[in-house]
Amino acid sequence: NSRGASSLLKDSIPIPEFSASGPFEGHDLLRRGFTSVKNELLPSHPLELSEKNFQLNQDKTNFATLRNIQGLHAPLKLQMEFRAVKQVQRLPFLHSSNVALDTLRGNDESIGFEDILNDPSQSEVMGEPHMMMEYKLGLL
Repeated sequence: NSRGASSLLKDSIPIPEFSASGPFEGHDLLRRGFTSVKNELLPSHPLELSEKNFQLNQDKTNFATLRNIQGLHAPLKLQMEFRAVKQVQRLPFLHSSNVALDTLRGNDESIGFEDILNDPSQSEVMGEPHMMMEYKLGLL
């Protein structure tokens, strides 16, 4: 056989993926989770956007204050530590408590709403571990 593998690939018929696209596209529950109408609605109260971005606004204020007091190096160092701590995580199907991030932000000694009512065993996000790892690694 004088035909190489590359010519066999050229002669093969491409098979498109079996997924609908456009207005009739189905929602993939395994990859995207349950749909929520609440995410598509406009904010119901003027302070809702402010509350959603509270941590970001607080971080910006803290970085500006730290820069004014200690100079440019202090917020840059703290931002590098935040990035390093955010990269360390458990497998996608296990709950991560982010203790190091809470410690850096100073939230490790406070008890909030999410500490009591955010029980990971009650979560609906749990899925099949193999599928979640394959999706994270880009195999699906």
